[in-house]
Amino acid sequence: MLEPQHAVVPWLLGGDGTRIRSHGVLMVDVDLRQMPRVDQLRFVLQDLASIPEKLFVVHNLSRSMVAQAHALGATSIISRPKEAILKVAQIEAAESAAADNAESPGLDMDEGVAAFASMFSNVRLGKPVKVADAKRATSKIINRVGRDGLSAWLDEVRRYHEGTFQHCLLVTGIAVGFALDIGFSGADVSRLGLAATLHDIGKARIPLAILDKPGRLDPEEEEIIRRHPVIGYDLLRGVAGITPEILDGVRHHHEYLDGSGYPDGLKASEISDLVRLLTISDIFAALIESRPYRPPMPRPDAYQILCGMEGKLEGSLVKAFRNVALGPE
Repeated sequence: MLEPQHAVVPWLLGGDGTRIRSHGVLMVDVDLRQMPRVDQLRFVLQDLASIPEKLFVVHNLSRSMVAQAHALGATSIISRPKEAILKVAQIEAAESAAADNAESPGLDMDEGVAAFASMFSNVRLGKPVKVADAKRATSKIINRVGRDGLSAWLDEVRRYHEGTFQHCLLVTGIAVGFALDIGFSGADVSRLGLAATLHDIGKARIPLAILDKPGRLDPEEEEIIRRHPVIGYDLLRGVAGITPEILDGVRHHHEYLDGSGYPDGLKASEISDLVRLLTISDIFAALIESRPYRPPMPRPDAYQILCGMEGKLEGSLVKAFRNVALGPE
């Protein structure tokens, strides 16, 4: 189906995968209803975490199997193998277009995504957070947004990534774009970027059936997902290289100035500048995400919602965010 236009390396689960390379596109077609197969696949994928594009074939798009695929690190879901032809063509087209604009345009994107994937995969597997992965992801995103602009980053992330993975990449890009636009120093851009990279790390411990549920969460599910800031804080507390301000961002990015946020109900004077910036970036990213059950909200509409959150968000920062939100004229 894909040859001879593409170099295809087949690998039967349980066989010899020594020829698999750590780049390109990984396509997985495994019966995810069979837990022994899932366990085999999970073990294999530990060695392939650096591959940025992971296409999973989920026949009939069963919701539980889609959730299982995301839990295993899927960046895209297709319903039958033949759809891979179009998906690979889209990836190639994006790489080719980027190649016309920069010497190695996709490299920062690919390496940043791979570092994100490695970080989340480790947490899902019960391993400690690798700060080096988080810093590498942040650095690559800063390079990409600084060179090509925020709009290019948003378009590419929404085109190729889904669910929580998409959201985290969007928030980091938006936070970095915000910091660059208001003239932060390099150190401050990196600090806000790292807080954004890690802000939702606690979601790696939330069941995928809740995390990527296509409809509205019920009250019990809402309560579970509201635990992710504290889970993330606990995962990072005591980890070398994680500063108190990063912990602050991870724990408090859902706090509001009027005290109506969570988990600690902080009020204005208790909320740091870094958290205020991060919260705006997080809300905006959630509004403009591309989801299976709804298209992304236009950026001007999303910005108007931010403007309507007077009393919850700092008005001067929302005004400063305007150029970032609306993009180039």
